[in-house]
Amino acid sequence: MKASDTKKFHNGQEIPLVGLGVWKMENEREAVDAIQVAVDAGYRAIDTAKVYENEDFVGRAIRETGIPRADLTITSKLWNADHGYDETLRAFDTSLKKLQLDYLDLYLIHWPVSSYKDSWRAMERLYSEGLIKSIGVSNFHQHHLENLFTTANEKPVIDQIEMHPLLSQKPLRAYLESQDIVHEAWSPLAKGGELLNNPVLTAIAEAKGLTVAQVILRWHLNNGSVIIPKSVTPERIRSNFDVFHFDLSDGDVEKIDTLNEDKRTGSDPDSEAFLARTWN
Repeated sequence: MKASDTKKFHNGQEIPLVGLGVWKMENEREAVDAIQVAVDAGYRAIDTAKVYENEDFVGRAIRETGIPRADLTITSKLWNADHGYDETLRAFDTSLKKLQLDYLDLYLIHWPVSSYKDSWRAMERLYSEGLIKSIGVSNFHQHHLENLFTTANEKPVIDQIEMHPLLSQKPLRAYLESQDIVHEAWSPLAKGGELLNNPVLTAIAEAKGLTVAQVILRWHLNNGSVIIPKSVTPERIRSNFDVFHFDLSDGDVEKIDTLNEDKRTGSDPDSEAFLARTWN
């Protein structure tokens, strides 16, 4: 992993630009095999969460790869039902035990619900004790971050947000950059394969001899984002990582930017439906 393949946080830690997302990898053999393929292809970051119910699979895969622990960046996330100071400490301990690790590289608040300020205070404690190398958030809008800043002693290093050409998140990305907070794209290819047949993307991919997915992922990198594409298919896992040997022109990036529709495929934490939900 070259320095150019990582992004530095404001606390001095680094994260690989491309990691493997493991959402919906609910079968142990499938998850372990996918992570092994990814590591063999060059991935050094794995992103999981309590709610994915596969932290134990990820832990097993980490042990079986043979890669030194210090060379890997492992992320997990605090689920919505576990907010609160003491609850966060317990949830983190459970995640760490399932992963069978001594520390996490990155721990995130998964969604801005309930008493996330109290949760953040607990995460600051775990960070100060060295049990977490970096702490961050996920799915936070600007107003959530500004609210967190009123009591936080540590600023999040990262905000993991839904982002793809149909939801480019330019205003939020600009704010995060102004705060020296890294933006990381979950669902970077969007859900449902809607983008894979888009004529703009297809034309760019064909002209360069690439897959549409590679073009989209390179667009993210050109925009300064960290990405965590998910796949269990070996060929796609390898292809999704093979995005450092080419670049997009400014014109290509501008064409892809025009695809933005502010279209979410996941939840908006400000929506009435989201705010009305209860969590378990």
